[in-house]
Amino acid sequence: MPAVSPDSRSSRSTADTGQLDHPEEQVHSPERDSRPVPLRDQRVLVEAGELLRALAAPVRIAIVLQLRASERCVHELVDALGVAQPLISQHLRVLKSAGVVHGERHGREVVYRLVDEHLAHIVVDAAAHAEEIASARSRGPAPRSIATDGRQEAETA
Repeated sequence: MPAVSPDSRSSRSTADTGQLDHPEEQVHSPERDSRPVPLRDQRVLVEAGELLRALAAPVRIAIVLQLRASERCVHELVDALGVAQPLISQHLRVLKSAGVVHGERHGREVVYRLVDEHLAHIVVDAAAHAEEIASARSRGPAPRSIATDGRQEAETA
């Protein structure tokens, strides 16, 4: 992208900048707070991204939802999710390394639990949102009316 000098900025058209020629003409909705949000520390953003990546697999989401209800050992997760034991163990390793779950040995079994309830909220909210989207898609798009050749026709997108 070419450098922009202070003089050249004022000569760009509104189509180039997407802004109004006169800032005083900009109107903001009174219900909306347009103040900038303070930026988070870059390390915090990177860690949040890593956490979301660790949660970004359907089996891992299902594991978190199971552990939200109660602690579980591997064979309980295998039974509940219908997934092979090596795959459950692999996903638990990912979740454990991301700090999502903690395993505690009880005799021959390791019982897993969520490290923090915040993580369950992230997954529950994401699943609820996905259910809403799926429900809206199954109902199909609402017909919308368009004008063609002077006639009104119902169109589905």
